[in-house]
Amino acid sequence: MSEEMIRETYSEQDTYELGYSLGREAVAGQIITLEGDLGVGKTVFTKGFAAGLGVEEYVNSPTFTIMQTYEDGRLPLYHFDVYRISDPEEMYEIGFEEFIYGNGVSLIEWAGLISEILPKDVTSVLIEKDPAKGYDYRKITIK
Repeated sequence: MSEEMIRETYSEQDTYELGYSLGREAVAGQIITLEGDLGVGKTVFTKGFAAGLGVEEYVNSPTFTIMQTYEDGRLPLYHFDVYRISDPEEMYEIGFEEFIYGNGVSLIEWAGLISEILPKDVTSVLIEKDPAKGYDYRKITIK
């Protein structure tokens, strides 16, 4: 995706549904980077994305395990949370390349922490709050 798309959501459900629609369009080998402050809705977006892939398992953020695999959708989902990674090289220890170059879809939270080892061709999702527009408002930029 070379163009930029901006969506505004006003509830968790809106954010979930945007994730869902992107999950329905996802293709094998796609890498989605997910950025945003703590508590901005990355996990809500991811739950919607997984549902859009047909994943029925419970989805949560793999903060302490680094990666969670969901195999029950139309494509495997490799959900990474690299918040606790101190050195991008640690990703190779968990077989990172096998997943991102595999037949599934990789969704990587806090991807900026490992940007130097990511391929150039990724779909970037940035979720931002704007308290002036309401507690549940989110600006989601996809490029």
